[in-house]
Amino acid sequence: MAKKEHLNLVFIGHVDSGKSTSVGRILYETGAISEQTLNKLKDEAAKVGKATFEFAFVMDALKEERERGVTIDISHREFETPKYYCTIIDAPGHRDFVKNMITGASQADAAVLQVSVKDGIQPQTKEHAFLAKVLGINQIAVNMNKMDSVGYKKEEYDKVKAEVEKLLKSVGFKTEDVKFIPCSGYVGDNLTKKSANMPWYTGPTLLETIDTFKVPPKPIDKPLRLPIQDVFTITGHGTVPVGRVESGKMKPGDTVIIMPSGAKGEVKKIEMHHQELTEANCGDNVGFNLKGVDKKDIKRGDVLGLASNPPKVAEEFTAQIVVLNHPTAISIGYTPVLHVHTAQFAGKISELVEKKDPKSGQSLGKPDFIKTGDVAIVKIQPLKPVVIEKFSDFPPLGRFAIRDMGQTVAAGVVLDVKAKAM
Repeated sequence: MAKKEHLNLVFIGHVDSGKSTSVGRILYETGAISEQTLNKLKDEAAKVGKATFEFAFVMDALKEERERGVTIDISHREFETPKYYCTIIDAPGHRDFVKNMITGASQADAAVLQVSVKDGIQPQTKEHAFLAKVLGINQIAVNMNKMDSVGYKKEEYDKVKAEVEKLLKSVGFKTEDVKFIPCSGYVGDNLTKKSANMPWYTGPTLLETIDTFKVPPKPIDKPLRLPIQDVFTITGHGTVPVGRVESGKMKPGDTVIIMPSGAKGEVKKIEMHHQELTEANCGDNVGFNLKGVDKKDIKRGDVLGLASNPPKVAEEFTAQIVVLNHPTAISIGYTPVLHVHTAQFAGKISELVEKKDPKSGQSLGKPDFIKTGDVAIVKIQPLKPVVIEKFSDFPPLGRFAIRDMGQTVAAGVVLDVKAKAM
C-alpha cells in the first residue's frame, strides 16, 4: 500500500466553540483512540462534574486544564482519513494563548475554523481567522458546531453561515473556496458520519472535507535550508547537529555552509530514528556528522545550506505584522525579541512603512505608531546576525512571532530581506 501523504491541520476558533470535543470525537471515530480510553475519560469527566466533556478530555491531557475546563497548550494528535495521515494541532482559544495559536498556525497546511451556531461569531473567531490569513494559511473549512443546541434548524445555520462568510471575506479569504459543515461534536453529526438529523444538508462530512485539502508541494526543488535545533559533540563522531530539513535535500558528501558563522564542512553521515539515510528530504528530522566544523561555529538558530547557495543573513528585513497584544503602542526604535524558525534574537523596528486596513488590506498611509489590532508593514534590524528568508521563498524561515513582557505582542511574515554583505 502506498504511504499516505501527511497533512498538518490546525483547529482554531473561540474557546467555547467545542473544538476539543469535536477533535476528541474525530479521534475516537477514526480509531485513533480506543473505547477503553474513552470510558476512562468518561469516568474522570463525571468525577469533576463535567459529564459531557469526555471527548474534550482526550485533547486536554493536562490535569490543570481538566479542572479548569480550558485548553492551554498546543497538543498534537494523529489520525487517518481515507486519503491522509493527519496531525491535528489543537490551538487554544484563550486570549493569552495566542502565542501557541501562532506556533500552531505556522506549522499548519490547512485550518478548521470552529464556530458555535448557538453563539455565532465571537471576538476570537475574528482574531483567529485573521491570524490564519496573515500567517499564510489559505485552505480553511468551517465546522458549524452545536447544531443540536439549535434544534438542527437550517435557518439558524444559514444565519450564522452568512455572518462567517462576511467575516472570512473581510479578512481576505475567497469564500467560494470555503466549505461549511453543520455539525455537532457532542452528538457526532457530520464529523465522520453523515447525520440523519439534518436531511436538508447534502454536502460532505468534516472528514470528507479534510480530504479535499491539498498538501502544499514540498519545496524539494528549492535550495537546502536546515535550521539547527541542537548540536551535540559525540566521542568518535565529532560535531553532530540536529534539525529539520525545511527545503531541498542533503546527502552525505555534500559541502555545506553554516550561517551566520560562514563555517564550511562536509556531511559524513545522516541518521533519522537511528537509521542511516542516503539522503535527507523535506520534513525529515535528522542528526548528521559534520567534518571540519568546530562546535563553536554552529549553534541552535543557525541555518545550514549548501556552500553553493548560502542562507541569507539579514542586515534588515521588511515584514507584514499584526499587533496582537501591546499595552501601549509600538513606534520606531522599539526593540522586542523575535522568534523565527529555531532562532531568537532582539530586533529593532527601524521604520513603520505603512498601516493597512485589516479588513480590506488597503493602505492607510505611514503611521507614527501602531497598536493592538493594527496590521502594518515594518522594517526590522536584527541586533545580531541571523538567517531570515522571504516567506514566499521559504515559508518556515519567513514567519515569526514578536515577544515582549512574557507575551506575544505581534506575529508576521517576511516580505523582503536586505542581505548583509558577507
